[in-house]
Amino acid sequence: MPGVSLVGSGSACLTAQLTNDALSQRVDTSDDWIATRTGIRQRHIATPQDSLASLATEAARNALAMAEVSATEVDLIVLATSTPDDLFGTACQVQQALGATRAVAFDLTAACSGFVFALVTAAQYIRTGVFKNVVVIGADVLSRWTDWDDRTTCVLFGDGAGAVVLRAAERDRLLGFELCSDGSLNHCLNLAYQPESEVLVGDITVQKGTFAPITMNGREVYKFAVSRVPEVIEKALFRANLTNADIDWLVLHQANQRILDAVADRLGVPAERVVSNMARHGNTSAASIPIAIDEAVRAGKIKAGDVMATAGFGAGLTWGSAIVQWA
Repeated sequence: MPGVSLVGSGSACLTAQLTNDALSQRVDTSDDWIATRTGIRQRHIATPQDSLASLATEAARNALAMAEVSATEVDLIVLATSTPDDLFGTACQVQQALGATRAVAFDLTAACSGFVFALVTAAQYIRTGVFKNVVVIGADVLSRWTDWDDRTTCVLFGDGAGAVVLRAAERDRLLGFELCSDGSLNHCLNLAYQPESEVLVGDITVQKGTFAPITMNGREVYKFAVSRVPEVIEKALFRANLTNADIDWLVLHQANQRILDAVADRLGVPAERVVSNMARHGNTSAASIPIAIDEAVRAGKIKAGDVMATAGFGAGLTWGSAIVQWA
């Protein structure tokens, strides 16, 4: 059975930066208030010229360049996103923009867990021998659905895209994983459809509406994350026949520095082994883990053979961990 190897990473470069000081001109907040509670100092914002597809394409193109894989060699593109340009899906737009003429492409939605879920999903196609080269993208433009007058949520979110290239190999470097969902906690974090009734004809009424801005019960999400994330990582490590001591890098969804610190403390991972870039990016949902991986790889931190314990957690509620080794 073929194994899965991670051979390239990439991310998109967004030029517009919204600092905490700048945000304080819009809502009653401050750099100190935001930074002490979240660890965030700024976030990148997509401009009107940017699209989810353009950011995802840029990240994928950079990942393919690192992997030295041409677009025409790509068999599958999985785009993890909750903010598509088109509700019917955006992955096919990315496929066309890349020139990946042979690739199957589809979207996967699991919010901030999306990248981990997409990584595990894509790996199964390689393990069964169906595909050899796969691009997994995490991309979100949460600024589209943020209430910029709600300081409890608007301080958290940013836009971004990151990607990795998976390749069939003799040695499997997806060492273990665990995925979880709990719909009973769905109400804690939502980007919900708001229907408006419209009489179509006679006694037939249809719903015509839009999506409301993001709402979140921050206290409940924090409690959920600090209890469930260490647990799911340990389960994934068990499946990989590894222990906490085998973790070279802890790469979590970049939601809140306090969550990262609490998880690392419970797992016994020293702070210097925790990848954190939220001070510069904020919470970019499905994009946060692949952006963090790409920056750490290009900075020379994550090296060949290093074991990464990744974990995503968020709306659904969903959470999951993948233990992967960089090729």
